Order: sequence, then structure tokens, then C-alpha cells
Amino acid sequence: MTLPIFTHPDMTGHQPGIGHPERPERLEAVLAALADSGLDGNRRAATEASVEDLERLHPVDYVANILNASPEVGRVSLDADTHLSPGSVRAALLAAGAVVDAVRAVMASDMDRAFCAIRPPGHHAEPNRSMGFCLFSNVAVAARAAQAEGAGRVAVVDFDVHHGNGTQAAFEADPTLFLASIHQMPLYPGTGAPSETGVGNIVNAAVEPHAAREAWRRTFADRLMPALEAFSPDLILISAGFDAHRRDPLAHQSLEAEDFAWATRAVVEVARRVCSGKVVSSLEGGYDLEGLGRSAVAHVQALGEE
Repeated sequence: MTLPIFTHPDMTGHQPGIGHPERPERLEAVLAALADSGLDGNRRAATEASVEDLERLHPVDYVANILNASPEVGRVSLDADTHLSPGSVRAALLAAGAVVDAVRAVMASDMDRAFCAIRPPGHHAEPNRSMGFCLFSNVAVAARAAQAEGAGRVAVVDFDVHHGNGTQAAFEADPTLFLASIHQMPLYPGTGAPSETGVGNIVNAAVEPHAAREAWRRTFADRLMPALEAFSPDLILISAGFDAHRRDPLAHQSLEAEDFAWATRAVVEVARRVCSGKVVSSLEGGYDLEGLGRSAVAHVQALGEE
């Protein structure tokens, strides 16, 4: 399978400042690595998420405030970690729109799987607040779009090293949505304890700093995959953060690129059994450019396997 890659160059227009970890070079590194590996032959131009798409998840006032937040020049800060430049809102609309575009294509049976090479990331954005580099909750917005297209139950698997508090906040009261997350704990944002279970639709698997790769894999397989299969979704979304890579500067994990490929195959195997193989993956974190590029290649290769 030549996996469709949904992306757009204008996402590099989000420039939160020199020295900020979530820099334009992240997206450039992913796309360059995919091109070097011959994996970008089916690139699709993302379109902006509509206000209607965003408001299925985010309150009306929140969406309006973000749409009006970009400065004409310079930068503004929404919080200590989340800064906007003149191109930031356009980038955020494209990031959310890429995942919505991919979900709609999969729901229409135009393709079975897709990867969204996007920034800014989204899984820390809660319905009513930006947080942790994130403006819109990209994957959660896309989950609601999938339901608007006929999906009854949608699941998210999040293997970013940081807990996706925004996705959890969006899902935790709705039994038609499901989140399975593996993340380092303790670590930002401080949420994601195993005791946080929503209405039985949230499964949090915490791993210790410097956990062995084998322990990470065992936790992923034993804690997340059985729960994902039992939920039996109509579509699976992946929040694909690669900051659990051993080179990443923002966490303390030991994974290599092949561990992300292994996890991807595990999700796809469940998808084949429960939802005809329908999986859409979206880039979240990953802040060492070399580790990020290698991991994205391994993930996309595994995602595209027949």
C-alpha cells in the first residue's frame, strides 16, 4: 500500500520562537525522512478544518477566540508553552483539517489507512483551553467528524510520551468514544493515572522513567490492546507521538524506531479484526529531529503494510 500522507507546507508558518521545541523543522524532518525512504508518493494537500468541524468538540467562544488570536506581527502567548505567530492559526486549522480530511476519506472507503504529518500537535488541547503547544484537539475533532460521517464508536490509541489530557477531557463522559494511552509518569501534564477511567472508556497505562523497551511493549500489549479490541470501534485513530524515543530531550524513555513500528502493527491487527482495518494516524510530539524522522518512517512503513 502507498499510504496517503495528509499534510501542507503552510503548517511551517506556525513559529513559536527560537529555541521552542515545537519548531517548524519538526515537520520538515518528518517529510524529508519519508521522502528519503520513498514513502511520500501519495501526498495529499490538507484543507482547513471548518468552524463546524471544530465546534463539534470545542465551545463556540473558544473557537472564535483562537481564530482571532494570531498577531499581525511578532508573537503572543496563550500560556507558558503555547505561543502564536502570524501563521499559527492557519497552521492549526490545517493540522485539524488534515485529520478530518483523512477520516472522511477513510469513512468514504476511498482508503483504509492514512498518516497525517501535521503541526501544531493537538492532544493537550482541552475542549475549552489551549495547552502544551496545542490549539485544537486535532484527533478528538476528527473523531467527532467520523461520527458525523456514520461511525458509531471511535477509538484513539495515544503512544505519545506525554498523556493526552485534552483527548481524555473530550472523551471521558461519552461512552461512544474510547482512549487508550501509554505515557511516562511522572511527567507533564501530570494527568493519566490508571485510576482515571472516565465512564469505563479511558484506559491509562503509565510507565516509569527509563522503563525498558520490553516493559513498554508488554504494557502496551497487555493493558491497551485487549481493551481496544473489546471496545470494538468502527474506526481507530492514533495519536502518534515519537517522544518516547531514547534520543528525545523532553522525556526519559528508551524506545527505538522499531518499537513504534511494533506498536503500529499491533493496532492495525486489532483494526483488521474489528473495523476492516480502518486506521488514521496523526503526528503529535517528537522533538529530536533524527529520532523523529526515523520513528515516523518506521511507523508509516508499518501502517502501510498489507
